[in-house]
Amino acid sequence: MKFAKLEGLGNDYLFTEDIPKNPSRAARLLCDRHYGVGADGLVLILPPDHPEADVAIRIFNPDGSEAEVCGNAIRCLGKYLYDRGKTSKQKLVVETLKGLIPTILMVRDGRVYRVKADMGEPIFARAKIPMQYAPGEEESQVINERIYLDGHNAFEITAVSMGNPHVMIWVDDVDNFPVEKYGPMIENYSLFPNRTNVHFCQMIDEDHIKQRVWERGVGETLSCGTGACATVVGGVIQGKIKRKAKVELRGGILEIYWSEKDNHVYMTGPCKDVFEGETNII
Repeated sequence: MKFAKLEGLGNDYLFTEDIPKNPSRAARLLCDRHYGVGADGLVLILPPDHPEADVAIRIFNPDGSEAEVCGNAIRCLGKYLYDRGKTSKQKLVVETLKGLIPTILMVRDGRVYRVKADMGEPIFARAKIPMQYAPGEEESQVINERIYLDGHNAFEITAVSMGNPHVMIWVDDVDNFPVEKYGPMIENYSLFPNRTNVHFCQMIDEDHIKQRVWERGVGETLSCGTGACATVVGGVIQGKIKRKAKVELRGGILEIYWSEKDNHVYMTGPCKDVFEGETNII
């Protein structure tokens, strides 16, 4: 199997057009950082089914579970295709399990260095995030809802879906917050039937958030594109930040804009090649 490793703000993925028979098993083996190649996910590049799409992808986490969408992987995909001459387009539509993601590739010296992606409309309805709900609460929003993890530690969560589930929590000092302790507890909390991504956020200014990420099926990562989108949306609906903000992650900065005009969330950020390789590990 031939593959290429690319990263967006330290969120690294293996891209391949050689589709393994068992993608979940392949992801578990290949993403292992000690016995495999090492990555935050495996991305399969496929012909699209939708007539408006240029390409389709499926994304598998290191634990073998499948993700609906990934913002950093979308950006890296654009670089993978354009830099290798597989497309000459600078506007691509990517088909994901979430739906279609239009992208704009920013090219310098013949190579893609940044990508802007239209991540679509945020989803607030409790049932569609998805979360557990009582009768009549299917469409209710989850804003500053209190949960208890170990009997006495309480957190106020705001939940948003960007095609995949996200929870944001405001903290005073994100650099020293015990993400590795509380991230998995919230990821697997009983309210979330499909588990959830968890984001611990510190407000720096009305247009600047500092954030750490606990990704569902992965663990702590340096960046999460859909998570950055979700936290800006969450901050806006709480009246804390502006619709256009930068999200400072451990891997770098993403620019997020939640448009009032079309209600879509736009994400702009870098993407880089790491290396190419070939493996018979699967």
